Amino acid sequence: MPEPLTVAEIARYLGGTVQGDGTTLISGLGTLETAGPDAVTFLANPKYASKVAETSAGAVLMAPGGERYGRTAIEVANPYLGFAKLLTLFYTAPYEPLGIFPGAMMEISATVGEGVTVYPGACIGKNVVVGSRTVIYPGVVLYDNVTIGEECTIHANAVIRESCRVGNRCIIQPGAVIGSDGFGYAPDGSGYYRIPQIGIVVLDDDVEIGANSCVDRAAVEVTRIGRGTKLDNLVQVAHNCEIGEDCMIVSQVGIAGSAKIGNHVTLAGQVGVIGHITVGDNVIVGGQSGVTGSLQPNASYSGSPAIPHKEWLKLSMVLPHIPELRKAVSSMEKRITELEAMLKLTHKES
Repeated sequence: MPEPLTVAEIARYLGGTVQGDGTTLISGLGTLETAGPDAVTFLANPKYASKVAETSAGAVLMAPGGERYGRTAIEVANPYLGFAKLLTLFYTAPYEPLGIFPGAMMEISATVGEGVTVYPGACIGKNVVVGSRTVIYPGVVLYDNVTIGEECTIHANAVIRESCRVGNRCIIQPGAVIGSDGFGYAPDGSGYYRIPQIGIVVLDDDVEIGANSCVDRAAVEVTRIGRGTKLDNLVQVAHNCEIGEDCMIVSQVGIAGSAKIGNHVTLAGQVGVIGHITVGDNVIVGGQSGVTGSLQPNASYSGSPAIPHKEWLKLSMVLPHIPELRKAVSSMEKRITELEAMLKLTHKES
């Protein structure tokens, strides 16, 4: 952790403006409820603005023009982003390369750049290339011909299979598997013939893969995750998928083979996407939705099958009333039947 900084120094670091006392020393961060006089906190959601009056924080990151309740404020356009940057500043230790530890297994044909750290128990195969300042933790397995970029972090027990490529500044969390075989089988009478999966996976720069997530290698060619995309824990990406840039793929999402996901797409938790469809740019899909067809860009969807979010909201309001509506319809049908019988009887009598 660095030496304490004044509020004014923090504001300069974030490109913000001080409203109040810029000389207060800050040595850490906290929430609106827990931050003390030597800590900075943030207000991202206006509905919690009243808590600013109650906080003991030495300064509050907030959007310009908000009510300060007499507190010192650092005004920034995006308080949540500012808080994230301060977490990095105060709590992330600078990288110190430690070299290749005894007990790490590395083929003689493998190449590592300057400032690499490889912990005991890691296994690096033939012709692997590891870029400068990358960290490989215990239990990591890099199959033959894998390429890892610069400043990556490959956490414990992650596996990257043969010939897959990882860009710069990627983070792969524990237990993730990159390049496992795609789920490909051809019907063969009463059984199934296994289709060899001969493609690879490519992770572009700044991609992050969550713990125990799996990205399958392509049957042929490439399964690709675009620059800046983040996968949460327990995500499944099947063979030959193409996921665009700056997407957020939340926990337990499953994406079937050959699906194409655009740029800046958010798939909330437990979304299922069928194969061979296209999801347009800037789409948001609500949690537990089922995407059964292509989705147009710049829109939000929910439900299973996924429909435009506003339509789903209307539908969800009706669903709890289905039982009573069913009773009402049954009652109406009965009354109509009775009325029709009466009309027939009246017609015969006349």
